Formats: sequence, C-alpha cells, structure tokens
Amino acid sequence: MSEIVRPVEELTQAEAAAELARLALTIAENDRLYHLEDAPKISDAEYDAMRLRNAAIETRFPELVRSDSPSLKVGAAPSAAFTQVVHSVPMLSLDNVFTDEDVVDFIASVRRFLAWPADREIIFTAEPKIDGLSMSLRYENRRLVTAATRGDGTTGENVTANIRTIKEIPQHLPKDAPDVVEVRGEVYMRRDDFFALNQRMAETGQVFANPRNSAAGSLRQKDPEVTRSRPLKFFAYAWGETSEPLGETQYDVVQRFGDWGFQINKLMDRCHSVEDILAHYRAIEAQRSELPYDIDGVVYKVDRLDLQARLGFRSRSPRWATAHKFAAEKATTVLTGIDIQVGRTGALTPVARLHPVTVGGVVVTNATLHNEDYIRGIGNNGQPIRDGRDIRVGDTVIVQRAGDVIPQIIDVVLEKRPADAVRYVFPDRCPACGSHAVREEGEAVRRCTGGLICPAQAVERLRHFVSRNALDIEGLGEKQIEFFFNAEDPALRVRAPADIFTLKARQEKSLTKLENIEGFGAVSVRKLFAAIDDRRQVEFSRFLFGLGIRHIGETNAKRLARHFLSFSALRAAAESAVIPQGKGDPGNAAWQEINGINGIGDVVAEGVVEFFAEDHNREAVDALLQEVTPLDEQPVGEVSSPVAGKTVVFTGSLEKMSRDEAKAMAEKLGAKVAGSVSKKTDLVVAGPGAGSKLKQATDLGIEVIDEDAWFVRVGKV
Repeated sequence: MSEIVRPVEELTQAEAAAELARLALTIAENDRLYHLEDAPKISDAEYDAMRLRNAAIETRFPELVRSDSPSLKVGAAPSAAFTQVVHSVPMLSLDNVFTDEDVVDFIASVRRFLAWPADREIIFTAEPKIDGLSMSLRYENRRLVTAATRGDGTTGENVTANIRTIKEIPQHLPKDAPDVVEVRGEVYMRRDDFFALNQRMAETGQVFANPRNSAAGSLRQKDPEVTRSRPLKFFAYAWGETSEPLGETQYDVVQRFGDWGFQINKLMDRCHSVEDILAHYRAIEAQRSELPYDIDGVVYKVDRLDLQARLGFRSRSPRWATAHKFAAEKATTVLTGIDIQVGRTGALTPVARLHPVTVGGVVVTNATLHNEDYIRGIGNNGQPIRDGRDIRVGDTVIVQRAGDVIPQIIDVVLEKRPADAVRYVFPDRCPACGSHAVREEGEAVRRCTGGLICPAQAVERLRHFVSRNALDIEGLGEKQIEFFFNAEDPALRVRAPADIFTLKARQEKSLTKLENIEGFGAVSVRKLFAAIDDRRQVEFSRFLFGLGIRHIGETNAKRLARHFLSFSALRAAAESAVIPQGKGDPGNAAWQEINGINGIGDVVAEGVVEFFAEDHNREAVDALLQEVTPLDEQPVGEVSSPVAGKTVVFTGSLEKMSRDEAKAMAEKLGAKVAGSVSKKTDLVVAGPGAGSKLKQATDLGIEVIDEDAWFVRVGKV
C-alpha cells in the first residue's frame, strides 16, 4: 500500500515530524525551480497547498517547527549568476488565507494582538495580488542605484542593469522624495504581451509556461538588451528602507508612489469592515479573467502605519497583512477503494483510492477520508456534514485540493451511486496486527490496542528515533528499519532503540554476518556501525525528541532542554511531578516548573509526566542510557539587552500593549516569558488586577515592576 499524507487533525508527532521534513525538502526544491530556474513543475495551487499543509501541521505541533521550515524562509537563495545585494530591510513573504472564515480570523488576530476594542474601526487596504517577480528599487539622492530580487528575503540578485530597461520604472524621483528610499513591487508581463512573446519564442523552440515565468526569465538575462526586448511592467505597492517617513497610511504612501511616476494598481481600495473586504475580494475575483495581467488573490493590509509597527513581524511574514488566495479547483472521479493505515500511536486512518483525475494541474489517486465519522457523514461536532450523505466504494465523488498536500473528498454524487454500493464498515481490528481497535469516548480516532506487539507502531517509533531531527543515524532508513525489525535471527533483530546500539556486538558473536546478506556489503555495514557509534553521544534535545513522547516535538524538546540543561534533571522533575486533579489543584512544585516553561502547557507537561510514569518506558530509557549519553545543554544568551536571558512573567491587565504584544517584545529582546512564577523567575511585570502571581513574587522576593517601568527598562520610552 503506497504511503500518503495523513489528515492533520490525526497526525502523530512522528508522522508530523516526518512529513514536515518531506515538505521542507519538497518546498525548497520547488522554490529553487520557481525563483531561480523560472521553471516550476507544479501549479500555484499545489504549491500553496503544500505551504498550507506545512503551516497547519506547525500550528498543531508548534514544537516540531524545523530550522529549515518553509515558514521561516522566504523565496530561494539568490542565483550565483548575479552579484548579491543584502536587503537593508528584509523582503518578507505573506501568509495566505483561503476562506471567508480565514479572513475573519485574520482580522480577529489583528484586534487580539492590539487589544483593539470591537467597536473601534480598523481600516484595511485591499489590492490584487500580482503574479510576478518581487523587486526592490533603491534610490539615493532620488537616483536609481540598485535593483534587487527578493532572493531568500535577506539577500537578492542584483539586476540593476536589466531593470533600467523597463520604461515604467523611473530612473529619477521628484524633489519631494527622500534622500534614501526603496520602492518595492512586482515585475510582471501582461497576458497579451506574453502570448505575443511566446509566438516569437516558438520559432527558437523555447517558450514560457505562463506570464510570471516569462517575466522572471526575461529579467534574469545576462544581456540587458534581451530584457529590453521583453515587454516587462512594474506595479509599486510597498517599500523598504527610507531616510524619512513616507506617510501615515499604506494607502497614502502608495498614492505618493503614483505621484512619483510609478504605476500603481487602480483596484487598490480602503475597506472599513469585514463585509467591505469580502465584497472587494469578490469584485476583483469577478473581473479576474478580464484583467490584462495574472492575479492569484487579493492582499489585505492594515492601513495605519503606526499599527503596522505595533503588530510587527513573524519569522517570514508581517502580522498586519495576508493574501486571500482564490478558491481551489475541484474535480469528479470514482472511489475505487478504502484502505486503512496505522500510525505510530496506533491511529487507524482511512485512505480513499481514486480513479486517477487531474485537479489543479496534478494527477490525484489518493485522498484523505479523515476518520470513520467523516465517511459516515458526521462532522467533528457530531452534526451531519454533506447533508448526512455517507461515502461508499463505487461512489462518484467530488474531490477538492484546498489546504492539504493531498486532496479531500468533499461530497458524493448520489444520483451516480451504484445500486450494489454498501455502507462502509470501519474495521474494529488493526489490519497490521489483528488487535482490537477501540475508540475512546470523545475521540474521533480509532486506535489499535496492540501497542508494542503491533509492527506498524513499533516500526514507526524506530523510524522516528533514527530520523534526521532525532538521532540522525545515517544508513538506517525505512527499508533497513523494517529489515532489522522483521529479522528472524536475534543477532540481527532491532525491536527497541537500545537494540540499535547493541547490534554490532551481537553481530560479532553471531555466525550470521550482515555483510553476507543481500542488500548489504562490507563497506555499507562498516559505515552503518560507524554511524551508530557516532551517535553514542547526542544533544539532549535530539535524544528527548527521539524518544517519541506524545506532544514533544523538536521545538518543545529544545525548550525543555534549555530549561533543565540535563536529561537527568528533566527526568527527575517528570518522575516527581504530580499532575493536578481538577480545578483548584495546582499540582506540586515539579509540575509547576515543567508547566511554567514558556511554550509548554498542560497538554505537553502531561505528556512528559505520563511518559516517565510508565514502567516499560523507564525500562526502555534505562536500556538506552546504557548505550547513549545525552549531552548537557549549555546556557547561552541570545540577545544583548537589559532583559536578555532573564525569565519574565507578565500578570494583571496591561494597558499600553496586549499580552501577545508584551510576550513578542520580551522574546525579541532575548528574555524567556513564563506563564507562572517560580524561584527561577527574574522579573514580574504587574498591571492592575494582578493577583496570586504578584503575591507569589513578593513572597519569593522577586523584582516586581509596572508596565511603565518595563518600557524604561527595555529602552522603549
């Protein structure tokens, strides 16, 4: 059975980590093809779906966010064919939304971050999202000096000579322009110009796939005269470094660009409510096909620049803007079968097998069916979906590529249902081991009870343990893990993590030699054992992540490692912690310490404590510690500021900033923000209404300041 992507809501941590690793590689490769080669191999919808899938998994598992995550990166590294330009202000990307509900959530997130009253208006701008190549034009003393592509957001390609050939881009700015200003926007090609160019290019056997590729390819010519022959255009809509403020609102600054001679989009408008925003979106969508250029959505931005400054940025995108992408494509096909996959935690996931169909430029053969309720026509809230229509093998179904890497079945065409189609009966036994599959009350997922005897779960645990972000043992891939797990000879068998590290010693005493088995060889075996020995000392966070503790992904493992500094300290705290029983029960000090770490909460803390409460887990860890030494974490200060490295707690009502804003500010300054007060707390910022945390801080002799003093302390007065 071919592997497919599991529904986000049912992913285990190991599955999520593995998928994020695959997505990071796939998206990076497609970024390279799109941004550098101008030769994408997938549609925009497919690319957006992968990014959305990545974001959805990271939202559910924030602890798994990878250092090479697409959510932390913008574009692709600049091409070596051009000299590089370091952007004085990073060129970030935009987050995407896809539904009206997403737009409502975006606006709510802005209000929530700013603590903005519901009855107070926030104006947004809305403008078409041009499908072109992002560009930054730097003017000094009102003269164009540099033009650079976005690149990876920090460093772009110097294409100044080529940009000078575009007639729509001013070489000089008027006297009212600042001494230094970076005007940013999109280089694009009109559709009619694209078709005309392709007709000419067809004679050479080289044609472009779409106007965006045509614009990018034309701009990346080594010979500026080739670029000059291409009908490129430019819309201005943003800016980077400026030597003086350009205005007070997004809309006014863009209109000023128009006064300077730049082309600006006439469809840009101010919107005063959600209803205004969505009406403008639909108006632009309705005339999409009639526009002379390609667009793939509508961009919304908070209009007031002072509010933009307060909202700030995430790692790769501003909090004050988002792109509302146009709807995904749909297709109709036949459901030929339903398979059941078993994950590391025993979750049984139904997978639809489809008669191949093209959706959004991609041939689809699999789709998610989420869980047994979804097949029956019941939603997560217990209410009917699809008007209660169930899904049966043989049905003609409607498939949509929306937010997932794989599509989902959104409805059934009842009039085409075969007369002999029967209701699907979800299995109550695990297809991998035959154990009972049970569904706990309140759960949407049915899980195998086989535990360690279930090969599907055990193999997934081992795969996770040796994966790149865990112990990263080279030479132990999926096929090798399955081989060692299923080996009949005890000298070759690997059923638990510790078995990996005893494999070499068992081999030396056995008559069965691994190098004599097909698929292995003396060199590969030597390299495998060397790779295993190389991981006998491993970073604390990697070791912890590799254990596969529920809710402990890469990020949470690092948080715990940075706090406890040693695995033994974490284990001691976890084994002595007492989980609170009901409201009013605070748990003991060890529980409060784990639960109080910034980013760790009740669910994650319970996962850690419950793991070490199980005898078989402690035995497996003890066996592993006989072979592997987790290295102690070294404390490091991240930022030079008065609060860098300090643990700060905010309590009470904050009047000058929201709680989210306060947390973001403190973390940016290198502080650790905790949710509860303990002996390790360095500073408490208390607003009006501060209660038990303030008293606890006073009792412990911890420094307490108010909100005004906080701004003085961090130099933000």
